[in-house]
Amino acid sequence: MYIAIAGNIGSGKTTLAGLLSKHYGWKVQYEDTEDNPYLYDFYSDMQRWSFHLQVYFLGRRFRQIVELQKNKDDVVQDRTIFEDAYIFAANLHAMQLMSNNDYATYIDLFELMSSLIAPPDLLIYLRASVPTLVRQIQRRGREYEAGIRLDYLKNLNDRYEEFVQSYSGPKLIVDVDEINFSDNLGDLSEVVSKVNAAINGLF
Repeated sequence: MYIAIAGNIGSGKTTLAGLLSKHYGWKVQYEDTEDNPYLYDFYSDMQRWSFHLQVYFLGRRFRQIVELQKNKDDVVQDRTIFEDAYIFAANLHAMQLMSNNDYATYIDLFELMSSLIAPPDLLIYLRASVPTLVRQIQRRGREYEAGIRLDYLKNLNDRYEEFVQSYSGPKLIVDVDEINFSDNLGDLSEVVSKVNAAINGLF
């Protein structure tokens, strides 16, 4: 079983991945933020470091998926390789924060990698408004995220909605504005019930 959690910065992907891992006994694969050598530089100068950051994430995500497909473990993953390309890299390019040449090179790499891997069995999308994202970003207090632009978050949200609407695989949408699975056990139980129903529908 390969479950992936999609969502904007601050939507609660890491938290939900950990909670589902604990509940189901799945292995969990987190996004590499603590050891990422480009994050601080990227948020201080997006145009200078956008290509480096996105290629780093792409390579790490590809390695994660290759390993989970090889080991055949039940895994929940914090963010997907598809988000890297269709949302984050595309948004940086559209905002003119990634050059045409860099974006074309990135897409070539992504298309090669994505042709060699299987999509998740279930995609869980955490939908959150920009005010909710900002509140949760401030709550976790990561220094490098302090200066995230609101237009950047909004543009990402718009792309997420387009991506999820066009995504053809099994998916579950969780409205983070209406539910607090990190602090409320009742809300977490509601999410788990929805995940159970989605998983049962796969077989």
